[in-house]
Amino acid sequence: MNKIVSLLCGIVFGIGLVISEMINPEKVLGFLNIFKDWDPSLVFVMIGALLVSTPVFHLFKNKKKPLFSSNFLISSNKEVDKKLIIGSVFFGAGWGLIGLCPGPAITSLALLNINSALFVTAMFTGFYIGLKVN
Repeated sequence: MNKIVSLLCGIVFGIGLVISEMINPEKVLGFLNIFKDWDPSLVFVMIGALLVSTPVFHLFKNKKKPLFSSNFLISSNKEVDKKLIIGSVFFGAGWGLIGLCPGPAITSLALLNINSALFVTAMFTGFYIGLKVN
């Protein structure tokens, strides 16, 4: 049941990324560029996400366990260390330079765009290197 629910959530997430055009790097870069030709339309995507997720979060936050798992998987690590800062800088730089982050990048593979494929390949290479360094 866990895998089916995860698959369905991933499909809904991917559909939402396509509908909101977050898989379009130009759309994302237009939103991030507040100094020239700013495209505020993704603000409505964020507001919509908050309107859906906030009530659901508050509904389930005091439960002993999730609906489809034996326990919540919440990190107890609250430390801001060098690895977190470096990873955040790479994430933000990649998002700001390319206009994609991991979820939309994977979803954009459906467009058969070579740039998306290169980005996802580089992203997974970075994941692999990060695992080897740890």
